[in-house]
Amino acid sequence: MVGLVGSAAPKIHILFPFRDGPWGGGNQLLCALRESFRARGQWADAPGDADAVLFDSFNAAEAVIAWKRRLPQVPFVHRINGPVHLYRGEDSGIDGVVMRLAERAADGVIFQSDYTRKGFLRMGLREPPLSTVILNAPDQRIFHAEGREPSADGRLRLVAVSWSANWNKGFDVYRHFDETLDFSRYEMTFIGNSPIVFRNIRHLPPQDPAGVAALLRRADIYVMASRNDSCSNSLAEAISSGLVPVALNSGGNPELVGEGGVLFESAADALAAVERAAADLGGFRARLPQRSVDGVAAAYAAFIAAVYAAPGPRKRLSAAAALGVKARILASRARSKWFAVKRGLKG
Repeated sequence: MVGLVGSAAPKIHILFPFRDGPWGGGNQLLCALRESFRARGQWADAPGDADAVLFDSFNAAEAVIAWKRRLPQVPFVHRINGPVHLYRGEDSGIDGVVMRLAERAADGVIFQSDYTRKGFLRMGLREPPLSTVILNAPDQRIFHAEGREPSADGRLRLVAVSWSANWNKGFDVYRHFDETLDFSRYEMTFIGNSPIVFRNIRHLPPQDPAGVAALLRRADIYVMASRNDSCSNSLAEAISSGLVPVALNSGGNPELVGEGGVLFESAADALAAVERAAADLGGFRARLPQRSVDGVAAAYAAFIAAVYAAPGPRKRLSAAAALGVKARILASRARSKWFAVKRGLKG
């Protein structure tokens, strides 16, 4: 893997379908990166004005293909999460699309976690000559611990967040908490979309980033039960807001938590993990990792500069290769629709 070395300061465009308002963590992180690049004077409004293009996973894949064909001299850097089939619980072929884009269109690759890097290498991705691992971090102008509110009734406050209602997001653990948590000692809030109806946990709808941040500052412990999540933005946001994480030992969770929280293996030992965190909140909080989106943006910019300055020709996406990637995209969409139909029939 290439190191994060400084070089020129190329103008960067992020080729991604940005969305306003409440949305997934990847969208929020890329929005924050865009603002940081603007503040650094490195943002380009269009791919044609950029010295380098950053693209994300399988998002805007057809636009990536079109622009790579149009701009063969411009380095394209691929931000990869996943493997997607592991946390979605179904293989629609999206990971195959990601691998083909990495191999055919990417001049450099940023893996969101070492878990992601190892997962794709196990799937057969050839180690990219120019690659690195950069963990996610939130916008600390929004997600910070200043003005944290104490508990009004003395109970410790747990919170969990998920935009997706996918069962693999940890809903077996949240249901277990709803049924067995001692609500005389704890209160718990779930923010987002859920496939189950809670009886004791307070359920709030999806919030915009400022709304989530305000709710996090009213909590003490963040419960992260998602399986095979490559690098959870919601977990990073909670850590930045001063919450002690209690997280499933899965995916990139251990890399984000470090020494600042407690890991658990399943719903069976999740409550014990909460007890461990509650017994030493101050100690765990003092060991919380310190990451910022500005630091992440600087790491992205340094890596992209290294790719930009690297000698040798850029990858060229031939017409035949472009057609092959497009065929995989279409096949993946068809399989995704089939899985959606199956889920509907089961429901």
